[in-house]
Amino acid sequence: MSSDEKADTVSRVIRYLVDHVDDQPGLADLAAHVGQSPAHLQRTFQRRVGVSPKRFLQYLTVDHAKALLDRAQDVLQTTFEVGLSGPGRLHDHFVSLEAVSPGEWKARGAGLQIRHGVADSPFGRVFLASTERGVCGLAFPRSAAERAQVEQEHLRRWTGARLVPDDGHARNLARQVFPDRVTPGSSLSVLVRGTNFQVKVWRALLEIPAGSLCSYGQVTARVGATPGAARAVGQAVGANPVAWLIPCHRVIRASGGLGGYRWGLGRKRALIAWETARETARETARETAPDHLRRDPLT
Repeated sequence: MSSDEKADTVSRVIRYLVDHVDDQPGLADLAAHVGQSPAHLQRTFQRRVGVSPKRFLQYLTVDHAKALLDRAQDVLQTTFEVGLSGPGRLHDHFVSLEAVSPGEWKARGAGLQIRHGVADSPFGRVFLASTERGVCGLAFPRSAAERAQVEQEHLRRWTGARLVPDDGHARNLARQVFPDRVTPGSSLSVLVRGTNFQVKVWRALLEIPAGSLCSYGQVTARVGATPGAARAVGQAVGANPVAWLIPCHRVIRASGGLGGYRWGLGRKRALIAWETARETARETARETAPDHLRRDPLT
C-alpha cells in the first residue's frame, strides 16, 4: 500500500469515527468500512496517528475535552510566563504570523500573487491559499457550494492580488501543513489581513500548546481585554482565515462544551483528538525510552 493510500485510509477511519462516535465502533467495524483486515488497519492507524483507533475514539468524547480544559490552567500559565508556545512546540510546527502593513491593508494585496486550490487532508477536503510570504487561507469546505463561498470570501479579502487557481500547488502545500510525521523545528509562515484586535487574538491562539485547550475567557484575559469583551474575542476567533495553523480549534467553552466551529463540530473534535494522539505518543516515547535513544516517534 502506497503512502497516499495509507493516508486516505486513515482519513476515512477518522471521518467514520467522528460520524459514529456515539456508537463506539470497534476495530472490526472500522476494518470492514475500509476493506482491510483488523490487524493491518491497527498497524497503519497506529503508525500514522500515534495511538490505536480505540484510543483515538476516546479522545473524540466531550469528557476528554473537559479533562483537557481542567488541566489547561497550569499549562497555559507556565507557557505565557516563559514566553514560549508550549512544551510541545519543539515537536510541532512553529508557525510565524505576519500581518499585512496598513498600506497593504488598504491595497488589499496589490502586488501579491496568491495561488489557491483544494487538496485532501486527514480531516477531509481542504482549501489552501498562499503567497511567497506564507499561507493566507486555509478552510475545510464540506460541499461544492461551501467551497465556492470560501473562494469568494478569499477573493473579497484580497481583491488587489493576482489570484491563480492551482490545485497542484495546494496538494504540495497540504503535504507540508499535514505531514505524516512532524519534523522537530519545522516551520510555516502565515500571512493574515485583519484588524489590530483580530491579529492580537490570533497571536494568542498560537501560544496555546498543541494537545491543550483553553476557554474563550482565558483568551480574553490573555489579550488584555475586559471580561465583557469575550464576545468580541469569540468573533475574532471565528474570523480566523487560516484554520488549523492558527489553532482556533483549541478554544472551547468554560463548561467543556466545544462551542462553535465554522467547519463543523465533528471536524473540531477530530482536530483536537489528532493533536492529543500525537502529543500522547511523543510523551510516552520520551518517558519510556533510554536517555540516549529518546526521540520523537512521529519523525
